[in-house]
Amino acid sequence: MVHAMTVSIDPRVAELLGHDHHLPPVDPQRFSQQALVERFLSPPVWQPDISIERWASPPDPVHAAVLVPIVMRPEPAVLLTQRTATLRKHAGQISFPGGRSEPGDPDPVATALREAHEEVGLPPERVHVLGQMPRYTTGTGFIVTPVVGLIAPQPHETPMLALQPDPSEVAEAFEVPLSFLMDPRHHQRRAFGVPAIEMGRDNPRIEFFSMPWRPGAESDREYFIWGATAAMLRNLYRFLSA
Repeated sequence: MVHAMTVSIDPRVAELLGHDHHLPPVDPQRFSQQALVERFLSPPVWQPDISIERWASPPDPVHAAVLVPIVMRPEPAVLLTQRTATLRKHAGQISFPGGRSEPGDPDPVATALREAHEEVGLPPERVHVLGQMPRYTTGTGFIVTPVVGLIAPQPHETPMLALQPDPSEVAEAFEVPLSFLMDPRHHQRRAFGVPAIEMGRDNPRIEFFSMPWRPGAESDREYFIWGATAAMLRNLYRFLSA
C-alpha cells in the first residue's frame, strides 16, 4: 500500500476549507464499460489537480503503483481497502491496493496487479486494465503510478467481490459508488499545519482533499478517504469530466 502522510495527525480535525459545489459531477453515461474503454483509448487534453505533494522532499524516491479497481456493477463502484489498526504506519487509513515496485516487475501494471493479488487476493486475470493515470509523488518519497482496471463481478459476488484480504495488512475491503467519488460536492478541501519538529521546517500549511463516505443514510460508519488516495480520485474526476 502507498499513502501520502507519515505524520501522526487526525485528518478529520483539519480545517475544512470548503467543497467544490461549482463543479459538475461526471455524467453517469461515462461510467459504462464502453465509455471508459474509449476514454483511455482516446484520452482528452486535461491536467491533474495535484501530481506532487510539496510539503516534504525525501531523498531517493521509490517507484510504486496502485490499482484503481472499478467494479462494473449496475452502479459501478471503486474497490478500496482499509489498513489494519495494528500497523506501525498509516494504521486504519484507506488506500488502493498497491505498493512499491520490485525488481521482477516489468512495469507499473505488473506491480499494481501483483500487489492487488497479494493484498486482497484479486487474481490478475480478472482485471481488464484500461491504462495508467499520471504519476503522483507523495511527500514521503513514493512516485506512484495509478493503474485503472475494470472488474466484472460474478453473479454470487453481491454486494462484494469474493476476496481474501491479507489480515496482516488489510482490515477490510469495501466498495464506494463511482458516482459518489466523481461528484465534487463530496470533495472536501482541508488544511492543517504540521509542527516543525515533525516536518523539519517552520509550520507549513498542508492542503489536501478528503471524501468521507457512509455506506447508507442511516449508517454511523464513516470511511474517511483522504491524502494520496483522495488526490488520485480527484485526478480521475478531472480525466473523466474533461
